[in-house]
Amino acid sequence: MIVVAVIAHALLGSGALLALLRLARGPSLLDRVVATDTLLVIISASLAVHAALNRDPTVVPVLVVVSLLAFVGSVSIARYVGGMLLKAAVEARADDEPGARR
Repeated sequence: MIVVAVIAHALLGSGALLALLRLARGPSLLDRVVATDTLLVIISASLAVHAALNRDPTVVPVLVVVSLLAFVGSVSIARYVGGMLLKAAVEARADDEPGARR
C-alpha cells in the first residue's frame, strides 16, 4: 500500500511541476489557462488519492469545491477569450468595408 501511495504522489507531483512550468513559461494567455486548469485537476486528483488511501471522507467537500472552482474558472476564461476574439473579428470586418471611416 505504501508503494502505491508513493508512486501516485510522485506522478501527481511531477505533473504539478510540469503544469507550473507551463504556467510560468506559457507564451500565450490560453497556455496559462490550460496550465491552471490542469493544475486544479491534479489538485483534485491528489485530494481524491489522499481520501481513498487514508479512507478519509472529510476531504470530499474540499474536493467538490476545488472541482467546481476549476469548472467555473475554465468556463469564465473561455467566455472572456471568446468575447475578445469576437470583438476583434467585428472590428476587422468593419475596417475591411469599403465605406468605413478612419
